[in-house]
Amino acid sequence: MRILAINPGSTSTKISIFDDHDDTFTMNIKHSTEEICSFKCVMDQHSFRKNIIVNELNQAGILLSSIEVVVGRGGLVKPIPGGVYRINDALLRDLKLEIMGTHPSNLGGLLAFEIASEIGDNINSYIVDPVIVDELDEMARISGMPEIPRVSIFHALNQKAVARRYAREHWKKYEELNLIIVHLGGGITVGAHKGGRVIDVNNGLDGEGPFSPERSGSLPVGALVKLCFSGKYSYEEIKKKITGQGGLVAYMGTNSAYEAGQKAKGGDEHALLVYKSMAYQVAKEIGAIATVLEGRVDAIILTGGIAYDEDFCKWIEERVGFISKVMVYPGEDEMKALAEGVYYALKGEIEIREYS
Repeated sequence: MRILAINPGSTSTKISIFDDHDDTFTMNIKHSTEEICSFKCVMDQHSFRKNIIVNELNQAGILLSSIEVVVGRGGLVKPIPGGVYRINDALLRDLKLEIMGTHPSNLGGLLAFEIASEIGDNINSYIVDPVIVDELDEMARISGMPEIPRVSIFHALNQKAVARRYAREHWKKYEELNLIIVHLGGGITVGAHKGGRVIDVNNGLDGEGPFSPERSGSLPVGALVKLCFSGKYSYEEIKKKITGQGGLVAYMGTNSAYEAGQKAKGGDEHALLVYKSMAYQVAKEIGAIATVLEGRVDAIILTGGIAYDEDFCKWIEERVGFISKVMVYPGEDEMKALAEGVYYALKGEIEIREYS
């Protein structure tokens, strides 16, 4: 099965060819600021990006006619259960209307559909586990303030892919397991996976949960309200302090966990305190989410870029190892996650859903 995976970013478009689930070709196509700024909005870029993808495949000697399936990164569509979705008219409409917001990932489904259509009428296109996946239990939505319900925005693509990978490696079905999966990246999300659903997870986009390289994490509410009304900061400045300029950026002036880790291990006491505190907060979030699963946890899985840091993972494991075994799947291979999702769906192991 030859699969084309497409992942649009703000200044790049990543494409990969998979034969079954083996990556045989990958290219990260960079777009200059001038090219991107020449378009009024993200949606206007779709023809530009499609033509570049097709040209790059042709130059690499990959015939479009050899591609059997096209999968794109899921965008900001309506909150939906996780899984693999065939791209249909309703999905295309909501991507084009950007009903949940503007983001380059909205182009993923559109590009996948257009390239699949160009290949032939019998070529299907899909999206897999977009960030807007929502499988929360109703109790998880209650925040304590009716005007502010808790919402599900997390690293769904990577968390779900790692969960299914762990299940296959242990001869289980994802739906049979209770897992705590921790994505350690620029944002950090900790999900409770029960029976194939993420029934509770922190909103990693808005800074809820542990602080991370770029996000403040959950803050003392009273002090935050006082800061908001102090007159020192605008609404946009407060938002940036929470997402973009919080966490390691605020304490250490870098959004690189690697750089922070090197300073921490090189004798910088302040860096060590902050870096270990981030691991401490992750462990505390894992402990909290374990109560959602009533302590019945088959495994705690650490993934994402920071999971390459063995010391960071060890600091977490020292605090949560009593709950369950800790497994580490470092990195965030979005292209592999997209290809694996659609591959196993077409093999009948994952349900193919219809968006409506």
